[in-house]
Amino acid sequence: MENPMKKTMVVALFCGLTLASLQSAVRAEVLITAEEAKLPAATVPPMRGITRGPGIEQVSPPPDAGVSSPLAFKIKFEIRNKVEIDPRSVKLVYLKAQSIDLTERIRKYLTPDGIEMTRAEVPPGVHVLRLDIADKQGRTASAIIRLTVTGQ
Repeated sequence: MENPMKKTMVVALFCGLTLASLQSAVRAEVLITAEEAKLPAATVPPMRGITRGPGIEQVSPPPDAGVSSPLAFKIKFEIRNKVEIDPRSVKLVYLKAQSIDLTERIRKYLTPDGIEMTRAEVPPGVHVLRLDIADKQGRTASAIIRLTVTGQ
């Protein structure tokens, strides 16, 4: 005969673990902290001209559209000349008077096609980032990423 108390405990444990995993799946991850956003801004350098390196496209949020946080942070990498992106080359920097490296915050969201961070926590304001990548032949590309975040 089965112990009903044991069965109830197993079901409760399973439900608790499932709920915890769902909560972590929908929880937003911090891309930029409020403290970082308050730091003095940097002068944004002009970007270079034509490159043979990979392409970078800001998919979401649109560069000048005001969005609320958490936001979908999606960047598309464009392979050129059939040469794959070197994932170790990806570097994301928050452009402040003293740059802040955000690479580790996006590392688990890297795919061969880009960055897919569905719930990024970003404080209100206009934030300027620089994304650097290279392909497996060493050709580099950089792009300025703008995030315009409205108040909550």
